[in-house]
Amino acid sequence: MRKSILIGIVAAVLIAAGVTIGWIGIPTGGPALITPVALAEESNVNQAITDSGQAAIKAAIAKVGPAVVRVDVSGTVTVENPFSEFFGDPFFRRFFGNPFGDTPQEREWQGVGSGVVFEYAGEKLVLTNAHVIENADEIKIIDVNGNSYTATVVGSDELLDIAVLRIDGDTSGLATAVLGDSDTVEIGDWAIAIGNPLGLSYTVTLGIISAVNRDIAKPSGVGTYNNLIQTDAAINPGNSGGPLVNANGEVIGINTMIARQTSGGIAVEGINFAVAINGVKDVLDQLVGSGKVTRGWLGVQVTDINPQTAGEFGLDPNQEGALIVHVYPGDPADLGGMKEGDVVVRIGDTPIISADDLVREIALLGVGTTVEIEVIRDGESVLLTVTLGERPSEEELADYQGRVETVSKFGITVGPITEIIAEHLGLNSTDGVVIMDVTAGSRADRAGLQEGDVILEIDHQQVSSVDDWNRIVSGLSEDANPTLTIIRNGQLGFVRL
Repeated sequence: MRKSILIGIVAAVLIAAGVTIGWIGIPTGGPALITPVALAEESNVNQAITDSGQAAIKAAIAKVGPAVVRVDVSGTVTVENPFSEFFGDPFFRRFFGNPFGDTPQEREWQGVGSGVVFEYAGEKLVLTNAHVIENADEIKIIDVNGNSYTATVVGSDELLDIAVLRIDGDTSGLATAVLGDSDTVEIGDWAIAIGNPLGLSYTVTLGIISAVNRDIAKPSGVGTYNNLIQTDAAINPGNSGGPLVNANGEVIGINTMIARQTSGGIAVEGINFAVAINGVKDVLDQLVGSGKVTRGWLGVQVTDINPQTAGEFGLDPNQEGALIVHVYPGDPADLGGMKEGDVVVRIGDTPIISADDLVREIALLGVGTTVEIEVIRDGESVLLTVTLGERPSEEELADYQGRVETVSKFGITVGPITEIIAEHLGLNSTDGVVIMDVTAGSRADRAGLQEGDVILEIDHQQVSSVDDWNRIVSGLSEDANPTLTIIRNGQLGFVRL
């Protein structure tokens, strides 16, 4: 009784003091009191975690922030008179002349981006995107203190969308950032984007790493970005070229691309991409030394080994390596004896685990390099010697499928479905062939076939590749009336010629 009265008095005192109490059940006895001390300790722990996280982020920003610069660019662009063709008609020119003149007009343009200062061989240089300084006549760098410098392009690389700038004048007052290791980046890591979105200098946004090793088609429609880091840290126009930073205050990427909507026009948010910094470090010597990057070229299409591809090529699904799915005729791989279905497991002394490994290793090897390549063919190890060529430009690669020997039939010219094409068309696989051209007035044209249609079957015969297409249509007469199974805009359909 006296004990209950004592507890009641203690409780009354605690409530009067503004302290909340509660009872919890414990397995070995009666109720236990959650004391003010326990609540205070839990609160202190939570606050310590919060303070620790904020302190780390603030320290990272303080470490890299002073090295982030604004990149102002300007230039002139030649604009053709939009009415020149209309007024170039002799009839109109005879009676009306050309009030707009024939001379193309030059217009000035301005742009803004971001960059980060880093040290290379004892010199302070600036990393930014190639698209930020493209066609610029004048480049100005503004640091966090508002100091302005002129800059020139040391080198740029369209494939990575990276450029290196040299600052004119005294750079002793500029801070530099540390280039980290993007291969250690994991999903869920903190990600900090620093830059000048919409021209608003020195803006910081925070998020996490959402994904790694993303391959995304470039907005221009020509080429693809490879091995991008995806983050939900907000990036906007003007952030391009600025650093993506980890919680240790190291640059792990260069912000390059924002996803605003899907190919179907659906708005999206929080999907932003940065060039992985290790890929940049791989080519810095070439960029600074020669102003451009040349990459080795094997001349193959490769993919990772999965249950589907393993079944098609009779492979063990657990086999590691890069599977060759197409060899371009006359290219280094073809000349070196490589064949479709080969699995590359070693290039020189470097083991190859995936398709990305092969692409990166070949790119890093110099043009003209002769290298030993080990492949698994029909279950046996085969050693090949290949002399590498030079990787074509993005524009050349966009038309590279034209080098695949195809049979044109019924006014249809097809090409293989590469991974880039599959992504652009929203396909889940590279099976089939894509229509590259439809001859005007042909049977295919009259039947309504279009460029970009994907052909999966001809008279219920599966078409998985250009070879399948060539084999099937070569056996058809010109007056045959085959039924084609196609995909257009994600919809399956049938067209009878």
